[in-house]
Amino acid sequence: MGHGFYLYPVATQKHIIPHYQEINDFLQSFSSGYNTRDPHLYCLRLNENMPAMQQYKPPFKKDFYFIALVNNAGKTKITYDTTSVTDLNAFLVFQSPGLVYSFFRDNKASGYLFYFKKECFSFFKPEFESEFPFFDLLHTNFFRLNQSRFTEFAPLFEDVQSTYEKTEGRHAAATLKLLALLYQVKDFAAAFNQWEDGFASPQQTLLKKFIQLVNNYYLEKRTIEEYADLLFITPNHLSQAVKTASGKNALSFINERIMTEAKSLIRFTGFDMAQIAWQLNFSDPANFGKFFKRHAGQTPLAYRKAQTGK
Repeated sequence: MGHGFYLYPVATQKHIIPHYQEINDFLQSFSSGYNTRDPHLYCLRLNENMPAMQQYKPPFKKDFYFIALVNNAGKTKITYDTTSVTDLNAFLVFQSPGLVYSFFRDNKASGYLFYFKKECFSFFKPEFESEFPFFDLLHTNFFRLNQSRFTEFAPLFEDVQSTYEKTEGRHAAATLKLLALLYQVKDFAAAFNQWEDGFASPQQTLLKKFIQLVNNYYLEKRTIEEYADLLFITPNHLSQAVKTASGKNALSFINERIMTEAKSLIRFTGFDMAQIAWQLNFSDPANFGKFFKRHAGQTPLAYRKAQTGK
C-alpha cells in the first residue's frame, strides 16, 4: 500500500453510515411515530422514560441542523467527531448538517431536541454559519453545563417548544423564537472561543479537515493514502501536517474513531461479535478481534464482560 499505513481489510459489502436528508426520514428511523408536518422544523420535548425514543442510535449523518439542551443525562453517552462524552449531567450541543453523531440515551434524561433546516430562516439575511459560528461545518460544538446555567437556558428552550406545539404545521412564530434563542446563547458559546480559526496554522487547518473526513468515511476508508487523495495532497504531507499539529500520527485518528464506535456497539447493543465486525466493515470477526485487542488490550468479549458483567 506504499507508506505502511494499511489497517485491516474491510468487507467487500460496505456498511455505510445512514444519511437522512429529511427530518421525517430521521424520525422514522426510530420507529417512534414522531413526525412533523413542517419539513423545515421539528421540536421535541425529551421526557423521562420515553418508551418510543430509541436508547442507542449508531452513527448517522443528516442534512439539517441540530440543537439540544439536556438535563439529568446520567449514563447518556454521545459520540461526535473523535470524541465520546459520558458522566454527564446537563449539556448543550450544536451541530451542522453532514456531521457524524451517535448516542446512548439514559431513560432519566430530559430536555429539548430541535431539528431544523436553514430554509425555515428564509427571511434571515446574514450568512447563517457566520452569524452563529457555533454551527461549525467541520465539527460539533458541545458544552457541559452546570445546573445554574441549565436553569438559565431552559425557559428559552421551553418558549420555543411551547410555541411550536401551539402552532400545528405552521411554525413561523416558533421559528422566530428559535432565532431569538440562537442569539441569546451566542454570547455564552462565544466565550469558549472554540471556533476562532484566525490564528490557526496551515497544519491545524489541515488537521481539522482530516478529522472531519475520518468522521465521515472511517467505515469505508482505512488508509492515509485514501484521505490524502480526498484532500488533494500527498500521504507524506498529510502525515507530517497531522503530526505537527497534534503530536499524533494520522493513522491513530482512524483507529480511535473505529474503536470509539466498537466500544459503543459492544457496550450498548446485544450484537454478537460477528455482527459488530460487519457493522464496522471488517472482512471477518477474527480481523476485528485482532484489531480490538491490539488497541484495547483485551478481547471484545472481555471488554463486554468488564463493562456490562455479561
